[in-house]
Amino acid sequence: MKKKYLFVLIVFGITFLDQITKVYIERTIGLYQNIEVIENIFSITHIRNKGVAFGLLSNNDSIFALSFFIIATLLAMTAIIFLYKNLPERKYIPQIGLSMIFAGAVGNLIDRIRLGEVIDFLDFHWYEYHWPSFNLADSSITVGVIIFILTLMYSR
Repeated sequence: MKKKYLFVLIVFGITFLDQITKVYIERTIGLYQNIEVIENIFSITHIRNKGVAFGLLSNNDSIFALSFFIIATLLAMTAIIFLYKNLPERKYIPQIGLSMIFAGAVGNLIDRIRLGEVIDFLDFHWYEYHWPSFNLADSSITVGVIIFILTLMYSR
């Protein structure tokens, strides 16, 4: 499969799933409402995050912070496109990793532009000890970074 088609397929697919799940959460679950899926392990909880992944820097509520996050995302997306274009045609694994990172960035960027914040809803916890809530875009970024780093570490 050509590089550009793989990129478009992954970015469109992940962005679509991310946005569809966020719209569903936004329309069906009240803000801060919690639905226990697996007792003491996993819940669906509608949360809004003005910061970056996993709630970091979420206390800053200014237009400057929002502008900074949007500009930083656009710069990161530009860097990803540059890296992607310079990968050899048959290096599929790093292509997948970079595409996943880009897709996650697009998903969260759409939220920031549309809402001024990001919808998070996946809440993993062990009784009262919670991992910061996240969404499919955050997951895509995290898995994409892991894939890309591993390919850098183990490529010849």
